[in-house]
Amino acid sequence: MDLKLSGRRVLITGGSKGIGAACARVFLAEGCSVVLVARDAARLAATASSLGSANRVTTHAADLSAAAERTALAAAFPDIDILVNNAGAIPAGGLLDLSMDTWEQAWALKVMGYIHLTQLYLAAMKDRGTGAIVNIIGGAGRSPRYDYICGGTGNAALMAFTGAVGGRSVEWGVRVFGINPAQTRTDRIISLSRTRAQIRFGDAERWEEMLTGLPLNRLIEPEEIANAAAFLSSPACGYVSGTVLDVDGGGAFRS
Repeated sequence: MDLKLSGRRVLITGGSKGIGAACARVFLAEGCSVVLVARDAARLAATASSLGSANRVTTHAADLSAAAERTALAAAFPDIDILVNNAGAIPAGGLLDLSMDTWEQAWALKVMGYIHLTQLYLAAMKDRGTGAIVNIIGGAGRSPRYDYICGGTGNAALMAFTGAVGGRSVEWGVRVFGINPAQTRTDRIISLSRTRAQIRFGDAERWEEMLTGLPLNRLIEPEEIANAAAFLSSPACGYVSGTVLDVDGGGAFRS
């Protein structure tokens, strides 16, 4: 299926691994050029090298928890057609386990980072009358749980934000929507599972016990989220805005 994305310029935060790197592969396969953004310059370079499309891959190392670096990013790459907000790793833990500093640091990257970059790029897209912004959020915003309270609360805020902005942005020719991945095969899911195992069992090495009973008996592959992001960003889904798609194998409806 030709998604008619060839020539589009895509900026992907959290682009050095996991879902971000998978998005880069998919958008490159569709003929796009990509800008990968993450904190670790060496890992970014390694990811870019592995993609095999050097003339269409640019990297930019930045700490997107800092407002000044978000502003600098938008100034360095103003002509972006599709923004994929994906950076952020909110730690697991209950309310009594996490300090306020932890909440503020986690939300600075994922919650405020998404909001600020959407603001910056929406303004530029509005001026051009076209564009798409994809917020990779997370299923915990739909099904909050105490042992991931910081992440679930932040995700719920981003879901509300996506709906509010996506409902208005279409007036300017810009679509804003989100994707809620359930448990996806990334380094992050192992880290979260280790934390949950430590909380539940007192033993982080029992992390695999936290990943039982999955829909289809498996984790989501990062490419499945990336494929959804590309499809929803394309003219084939040109009427989608404000929506947050749950990719959870029907998990929300399982008893």
